[in-house]
Amino acid sequence: CPASLAVPLAFTMLQWTRVSNGNSVFWGNASLDGRLSHLLEGFNVTQVLPLESPDAWARRQRDVDTYLQLFSQLVKFFSKERPINYTQSLCCHLGCHLFPNSTAHSFYEVTLNGTAFLSFHVPNATWERHWPGRDMVATFAEKELMKYTRTTQDLQHFLNTTCIDILRGQSARTGKQSSRSHAPLVLGLILGAFALLCIAVGIFWCTGGSC
Repeated sequence: CPASLAVPLAFTMLQWTRVSNGNSVFWGNASLDGRLSHLLEGFNVTQVLPLESPDAWARRQRDVDTYLQLFSQLVKFFSKERPINYTQSLCCHLGCHLFPNSTAHSFYEVTLNGTAFLSFHVPNATWERHWPGRDMVATFAEKELMKYTRTTQDLQHFLNTTCIDILRGQSARTGKQSSRSHAPLVLGLILGAFALLCIAVGIFWCTGGSC
């Protein structure tokens, strides 16, 4: 690549979920232009950079906590119905890059137990399987994720528009980025949890041979 494309601005988010014996463990982080902006540990998400007012951020925290609690409860429910005696490790990696020549690139990748599982094709808002072979869990998860606006059009808008706008604001260095532009940062965490929820349902459902 040309040298001008070598140092893009970036907003990236990582979310890991480990499911073992019916219990879910969450951790992750987000970074804006190389600086840690958010941290997720268990059910607690922290705003490291002061991007939102205390009141607005409190609402984001409640939203994330509610979502992860629901995820955890569903995992417990499915675990009782169809116990799995091994650990599942899920990882979401998403974000965007803005290059000096004003071109941009957005991505969303999901791995299961360290192997590429699903990815989101941003231009046409579709999910694609990467799991080796025609695995029924990957097929189920892909089908579920394609059902909902939140995991198709909303996710596309977040990655293709909101994320890039955040970086353009960072590039302009106005120092007055609005709370509206930063509010969707946590949306990435919630969308990540939603994607993992569909995958988790698929894992437990298909393990019982019900796909």
